[in-house]
Amino acid sequence: MNSTIDTLNYFIAGYIVIFGSIIGYVISLYVRWKNLKQEEEILSESVDQK
Repeated sequence: MNSTIDTLNYFIAGYIVIFGSIIGYVISLYVRWKNLKQEEEILSESVDQK
């Protein structure tokens, strides 16, 4: 009657949420970095033309 509670599904779901959040954050940082580099090129071209 005193059996342990099966929480494996919650354990797996928690890791999926954690790693999904980390992967999403890394992708967000990559996209921001790429956009920043494009903006830097545009600004440097603008300064060179003057």
